[in-house]
Amino acid sequence: MLEPLLMNQSRAGISEIEAQYITGSLLKHVPFVTPKHTNEDVLTVFDEGPDLISLAVTEQGKPVGLINRNIFLGGMTKPYRRELYARKSCVAFMDKEPLIIEQGVSIQTLSLQAAETSGKILNDGFIITDDTGNYLGLGTGQDLVKVISYLQAEKNRLVMESIHYASIIQKSFLRASKEDMDSVLKDYFMHWEPRDKVGGDYYFCRKFEDGFFFALIDCTGHGVPGAFMTLIMASFLDHILTADNRKNPALALSMMNRKVKSALGQTGQCDGDFHQAKTIESPGEEHSDDGMDTAFCWFSTQNNQLVYAGAKTSLFYIIPGSHEANVLEPDRKGVGYVDTAIDYTWTNKELALSPGMCIYLTTDGVIDQIGGPKHIAFGKKRFIDTLLESHGKPMAEQKTLLLQGFYDYQGKQKRRDDVTLAGFRL
Repeated sequence: MLEPLLMNQSRAGISEIEAQYITGSLLKHVPFVTPKHTNEDVLTVFDEGPDLISLAVTEQGKPVGLINRNIFLGGMTKPYRRELYARKSCVAFMDKEPLIIEQGVSIQTLSLQAAETSGKILNDGFIITDDTGNYLGLGTGQDLVKVISYLQAEKNRLVMESIHYASIIQKSFLRASKEDMDSVLKDYFMHWEPRDKVGGDYYFCRKFEDGFFFALIDCTGHGVPGAFMTLIMASFLDHILTADNRKNPALALSMMNRKVKSALGQTGQCDGDFHQAKTIESPGEEHSDDGMDTAFCWFSTQNNQLVYAGAKTSLFYIIPGSHEANVLEPDRKGVGYVDTAIDYTWTNKELALSPGMCIYLTTDGVIDQIGGPKHIAFGKKRFIDTLLESHGKPMAEQKTLLLQGFYDYQGKQKRRDDVTLAGFRL
């Protein structure tokens, strides 16, 4: 019964697949003996069934023990054992505490109970009964391992299929921003590299008649949780960029902060500081401590001016002919999170733009990556030094040099976070 089930590659969800695999799906109809049978009788059964691993002992239809083939034969072949025990009851070699499972029990429950037997069922197998406790047959540890391995593989397959489709959805959200960047920038690069197939980094660009708005976003976490957060942030950002606030990134950050804290239940039960509000809520209630680090930037093509507001994300720029990189430092509060007040206000910083100026933004996946001979973070200084070495080249070449330096520095160290880099020449 097991092999056809394993061969059936169901496209159903994992709950439907697991429903097919209950203890009864492992049932093998195996003969049994009773305490009235002698060890000589058991020896005959094993001789007639060379594939039998174990033999159940029942009494009035109820299982009371299990005889392991190897243990039984090993005992009976010792000197004088056959003469001593051949005509005695088979309970002499019986395990009186076998694992007994009803046929309707799930494989998950069976595997947990099997784990508590310290691996005994791998050698002995287990007894399967009906819902009244009557003996039906045996299951083997080998078949249990096979089914568990199959179910795990199916779970992994379904999860990976879901993540692959989630990646397509996440990339589709980025397409409009990429198109607007192509429209407003002639020399730029944009590198978006989730640590996993999906991630918590996100970039956003929207073109207007008098300029464009750009944001680089690093949401809490990476992988699937981070990807969920990016979709939330993208939805909010689309709604808050009006004619009034797109030129005021600090105001846009404050609006985003209120939306995030409200959506994630970080507002507490009263006005004022969230930490104070949190303490009066029900003990044991879970709170989200999620949000994003980001840089919001308005580029005015009419005034040749940049207005920047940062939430723990710096902006780097290099003036043409300069041998120094400058940094617009952010406010040290992220958007959302329990330690950011709902009425927190960020600060706008203005920068006059000039032809040929290079602007760079990065998430902390670059800055915080461990590597190098000393196994320390890449760091801002090394990032700036890399910019200075390549800023005179076209942005596409700069991207190649930046990433090569970053990957070389990372070496064999595990990637810590999503990596996103943006650079453009005005």
